[in-house]
Amino acid sequence: MRTPYYYFDLAGTSRDPAVLRELAGSEYPFVRQAVAANPCTRADALFALAARCRDVPAEHGPWNDNALLLLLAGHPAADRPALLVVLDAAAARLTAAARPYAAVLALAGRPELRPTELLPLGRLPGASARLRGGLRRALADRLDGG
Repeated sequence: MRTPYYYFDLAGTSRDPAVLRELAGSEYPFVRQAVAANPCTRADALFALAARCRDVPAEHGPWNDNALLLLLAGHPAADRPALLVVLDAAAARLTAAARPYAAVLALAGRPELRPTELLPLGRLPGASARLRGGLRRALADRLDGG
């Protein structure tokens, strides 16, 4: 019998794209986070993880979902389509006052996303003054080349 730890370990160590894609659909949030943290995970699996964050709000609590969004926002293999889904999920979480602040700031550093796509996040109901300032600074740093 395979335990949840088996899937967690596999998600963190596998280099097989098919295995990681399958594990992206795991019922366990810690397995999905391990898939998102695995540097071998490809964009299609990251997209699937992001879509699940968008479509299943706070399935296992806002902390798990926000941690997953942060991992996805910072993953080097996340392409524009996956990042746009992360952006949508972060916007939904901000509107629901779930505070995905770290993920929003990580998204602000991604060159795949345009500042015009990110600025509206600061105007959503759940955006704090600190988040708005951090978002403005991150986008200004991008424009300055820093």
